[in-house]
Amino acid sequence: MEIRGRRKGRPLKVLTFTTLFPNNRFPLHGLFVKARMEEVARLCELEVMAPVPWFPPLRLHERYYNYSRVVSEEWVGSLRVYHPGFFLLPKVGKALDGVSMFLGTYGPARRLQQRFPFDLIDVHYAYPDGYAGYLLARALGKPYTITIRGTDINLLARYPLRRRLIYKALSQASGVISVCQALKEAAIPLGVPEAKITVIPNGVDVTRFFPVDKRRARERVHLPPDRRILLSVGHLCERKGFHLLIDAMGDLIKKVGRDLLLVIVGGNTHDGDFKTYLEGRIARQGLENHVLLAGPKPPDELRVWYSAADLSCLASSREGWPNVCLESLACGVPVVATRVWGTPEVLCSPDYGLLINRRSAEALATGIEQALKKEWDSEKMIAYARQNTWQKVAGQVIKIFESVGQSPV
Repeated sequence: MEIRGRRKGRPLKVLTFTTLFPNNRFPLHGLFVKARMEEVARLCELEVMAPVPWFPPLRLHERYYNYSRVVSEEWVGSLRVYHPGFFLLPKVGKALDGVSMFLGTYGPARRLQQRFPFDLIDVHYAYPDGYAGYLLARALGKPYTITIRGTDINLLARYPLRRRLIYKALSQASGVISVCQALKEAAIPLGVPEAKITVIPNGVDVTRFFPVDKRRARERVHLPPDRRILLSVGHLCERKGFHLLIDAMGDLIKKVGRDLLLVIVGGNTHDGDFKTYLEGRIARQGLENHVLLAGPKPPDELRVWYSAADLSCLASSREGWPNVCLESLACGVPVVATRVWGTPEVLCSPDYGLLINRRSAEALATGIEQALKKEWDSEKMIAYARQNTWQKVAGQVIKIFESVGQSPV
């Protein structure tokens, strides 16, 4: 391991602070943050504080019961992770969440500082994490950075009070990292100086995402060998647009053929049961033989699902830097996606996919039909994805940390 980040002749010590991180009860949560920080940890000394809402161990609500079962400390991959609890009122008092998170984490962070004297705090997500990180850094006398990732800017900043708290957190940070140019441009009107914001996109793990022979891939995941397969991967929620892809299937079957199969990989979010809604939509349109809800899959299996597909689809209303696009391309599969936020920055060439200007079933059907008729160069897609690794991302991030860690608070 090459330690690059240094302060006063010793390795730079970084505390990553974020709720977007896997734990023993939610192992698929925030995998993109974990992937980045595992690579950054090769270049410095790094530990993670990933707060979770406090809840008594009562089975009144499955999501919050699971929070009560998150361990206080664990190793997630190669990273040591702490999970202090903080008080959170579901759906109300959201403007207080940042303060509550700070109150729940200040004591554990101060104790951790005695054992692991970190030089800076690396915060992910502008609110509530960013505001709590701002309060924590000020209380501990440390500089901090914030990475903005999507919904924190393109949704939460619409609420006036939270917008002010987001501005406070970003404006006081020593550096702001945006995962795409579109989010950077949205952060500037909040009052954040443009020079403070550096765009560093997410990467892709090319040791995990690579092509698998299509026939063998379909055998492994029990998909039919003789059908054209559309794949859409993500948490089941309205924002991802799975319902629109289902609605598009009727027209596609008429225009393209009855061999078409839409496979949706993903599970419900913590906030609701969107799967039941999708099942009802499939049944009402008589699409049971043309849409498969495959459920959530472990990250190490996803390359097989991508490789089994003829086309990946993403019908989101909001995105930061959609990881599924690079994952699909790394497996040699083109992408049809809605033109929102950072998605055009990923699909920056017509060689990698098609962008849909209007988020509707009709527009998606038209784009998918065009993509299925086009000849694609899978090697070109794979080569592009391999230029955007997490190792490359980590090298850019550590430069920010080095400049911040050497600066006075």
